[in-house]
Amino acid sequence: MQIYNTLTRRKEAFVPLEPGKIRMYVCGMTVYDYCHLGHARVMVAFDVITRFLRESGYDVTYVRNITDIDDKILRRAEENGEPIQALTHRMIDAMHEDESRLNVLRPDQEPRATAHIDDIVTMITTLIDKGFAYSAENGDVYYRVRRFEGYGKLNNRDLDEMRSGARIDVDEHKEDPLDFVLWKAAKPGEASWPSPWGDGRPGWHIECSAMSTCCLGNTFDIHGGGPDLTFPHHENEIAQSEAATGKHYVNTWMHAGAVRVDDEKMSKSLGNFFTIREILEVHDPEVVRYLLVASHYRSPINYSLAALTDSRKSLERFYNALDGVTPEAGTVDDRFARRFSAAMEDDFNTPEALAALFDLTRELNRAKADEAGNESALAYELKRLGAVLGLFAQHPADFLRGVQGELPMSETEIEAQIAKRRDAKRARDFATADRIRDELAAQGIILKDSREGTTWVVDR
Repeated sequence: MQIYNTLTRRKEAFVPLEPGKIRMYVCGMTVYDYCHLGHARVMVAFDVITRFLRESGYDVTYVRNITDIDDKILRRAEENGEPIQALTHRMIDAMHEDESRLNVLRPDQEPRATAHIDDIVTMITTLIDKGFAYSAENGDVYYRVRRFEGYGKLNNRDLDEMRSGARIDVDEHKEDPLDFVLWKAAKPGEASWPSPWGDGRPGWHIECSAMSTCCLGNTFDIHGGGPDLTFPHHENEIAQSEAATGKHYVNTWMHAGAVRVDDEKMSKSLGNFFTIREILEVHDPEVVRYLLVASHYRSPINYSLAALTDSRKSLERFYNALDGVTPEAGTVDDRFARRFSAAMEDDFNTPEALAALFDLTRELNRAKADEAGNESALAYELKRLGAVLGLFAQHPADFLRGVQGELPMSETEIEAQIAKRRDAKRARDFATADRIRDELAAQGIILKDSREGTTWVVDR
């Protein structure tokens, strides 16, 4: 298996630290607001990666953290006039609802920053004792960036370049403008925890260093996240963790691609910022998931109505092939599974994996047309491989009838008309049966007969 490593900037043969087992940490959400489309990209990308690794026989421990204390959370809770815990619990519940609708499996562990304060304090104390951090007069604790020899290696930057090119907040309490905060002294009325340096709360970067090493050990296999996290967040994680433990932190760094909306960067200021739940109010969740899966996880995604329409059409091809067939395990040509696995083993190349599934779909359609007798086994294989991508979980008829807008009649009325047509056919009253079919078709309800019975879809 080959995986692109952000640290080395090339694809490498992946060899887990412990044979047969993989430990993976992904930076999760800061829960001050509803999850947006960029979060969905990361959720789905690492869900697919986890599914395939498990399908390949690995015992995967997947950890995705929750940041439930930071400046944004404090500000939003104050704006809303609600307790911090009420805000974060509400947003965590909403996040779980969103990922469930997108068919994203929950991580094995979901550590929260506020539950690891003691671990964070212990790591900061170690950094101070080793000379990598210092307590300032204002009660903050800072990391000495120049003390860590390898700083900048993830992003291939040197310190002088970062110093001259970055916009760095002036802070008279820092020894060096590049230093970053590990512990923030509490302001009056702020949420805080006791520490050797006074009451305060952790900085954002130290949270992930503490939680990842507590859950997975000082060195683990994969660390992932969004494209905006490579600097400074992941760079700072490496510096903190390796200085504290004296060990190599992560073997393989993985980052999902950015999301654009109608070929522009997604931004609240541009008015093209969408939460997951806003999108799912008007689009089938599986269509959205397909859009996210159809591009390679490292590639940028362009979210647009045209892209969603193409995604729906692609899913319709799969579901039309599955419609009217009862999937059953059987013997089929393994070339489709081999192509699928080869694509996924090449840095989780989902576009190539989907190409193999399209070829399998054509084989299924041929088998249905020729009544070859192996369509059930082909359908089973299509659903089995699709499940690795988190796709094809719906009943075909349910997906194919799903459209935006109201139906011309209730589903109960449609089913009643189908029953009348079935009775007419049994009575050999084919004129009545044809009339019912034509009347439904005139209203956009298309009947599909198969050996399994009659289903219907809406002609959009």
